[in-house]
Amino acid sequence: MAPPDFDRVNGDDAPGSTALGARLAGVASQVSRARALVTAALGRDHPLYDDVVLLTSELATNAVLHTRSGAGGSFTVTVTSSDSAVRVYVADAGSDEPPCVCRTSVQATSGRGLPLIEALSHRWGFTREDGSTTVWFEMVHAGVPAGVAV
Repeated sequence: MAPPDFDRVNGDDAPGSTALGARLAGVASQVSRARALVTAALGRDHPLYDDVVLLTSELATNAVLHTRSGAGGSFTVTVTSSDSAVRVYVADAGSDEPPCVCRTSVQATSGRGLPLIEALSHRWGFTREDGSTTVWFEMVHAGVPAGVAV
């Protein structure tokens, strides 16, 4: 059963898939709640846990810092998990510009979130609709065949 402040949502149709989501206030303190949602959805022993927590934290931070969600709005985080993959969606109140995988200088203190998502996830993307933006990423379980030395 989901913790009381997170909601089970309809996941994809893959066998064994589950989804957990929450609407969070657009303030920096809620980024830790986005990470807690990943913990509730996957558990700390999940093989993709560390990377999913990191990337979810990046998207939640972007929602607070770079969209209207951080100006008194809210954002939604949804974590879906199946036997083969984990997908995270962060829907925010939108911004004037689409998300950008901009390259930053070595001295820059921000601007590394989406390049990190691009580097670590198997797939990612975004949609902009009715003034809101949803950014998502997917990580695939990488199984090692039996008998292969690692």
